[in-house]
Amino acid sequence: MATTNWLTVAEFCAEMKISRRTFQQWRATGRGPSCLKLPNGDLRIRRSEYEHFLDMCEEAAA
Repeated sequence: MATTNWLTVAEFCAEMKISRRTFQQWRATGRGPSCLKLPNGDLRIRRSEYEHFLDMCEEAAA
C-alpha cells in the first residue's frame, strides 16, 4: 500500500477543512467517503475515493 495513495482521517479533515466530528457525522449518515479499516481500527481513505467524493459534492452543488 503506497502511502501517497491513501489519506489518514486527519489528512482528509485538514484538506477538507472540517472537524473530525463532522467527518464522523458524514460517515454515520452515509455521506462520507468510503474508507478502509485497518486491523488496528484506523481508517484510510483512498486518494481516488477522495477525488470521487469531491466530484459528487460538486455535482450536488450544481
